[in-house]
Order: sequence, then structure tokens, then C-alpha cells
Amino acid sequence: MAKKSSVEKNNRRKLLVARYQQKRAELKAIMKNPSTSLAERLEAQEKLSALPRNSSRVRVRNRCALTGRARGYMGLFKLSRIMFRELALQGVLPGVKKTSW
Repeated sequence: MAKKSSVEKNNRRKLLVARYQQKRAELKAIMKNPSTSLAERLEAQEKLSALPRNSSRVRVRNRCALTGRARGYMGLFKLSRIMFRELALQGVLPGVKKTSW
């Protein structure tokens, strides 16, 4: 089980990402547009760097929905490998069965 503070910090980051998503997209569009002047690009870059660091989508960590574990994350099920195995062996996950060859 992950520390509650780590899980809460990640949840706060998700909220910041959602709040600043539109503004970040607009500033990046200005910077990528070839028709904008150099001064406008620099201004957009300064505004982008002035935004909170945790508002970047890269800072959000994928975590298990049940335990909060960050390592061994399986994105399709939003579970860590340990919880995936436990739930699969119990038959709780639909469409998942143990295979052997």
C-alpha cells in the first residue's frame, strides 16, 4: 500500500493538469505556429514557464486504483501487477483467465 501523501499529491497534480490544460494547449499552439513572430513565441514561452510546474501532464504518475502502487502498473485495468494477479486468480476480472502451455 502506497503512502497516502503520495496518492494525494498525485491527485492534486491531476486537478492542476485539468485546470491548466486549455491554457497550456493555447500557449503551445502559439509556439508551434510558424506564422507567429519571434517576440510572440518568446512571450508565450515565458507565460508557459510561469504556470505551475505540476500542471504539466508529464508530472502525473499512473497508480493502482486499489493500492496506489506506482510500479508495475497495467494501464488496461488500472491496477498494479500484484492486484491484477490476485483479482484474476479469484475470477473477478471479466475475460481474464490463467493460461499455460
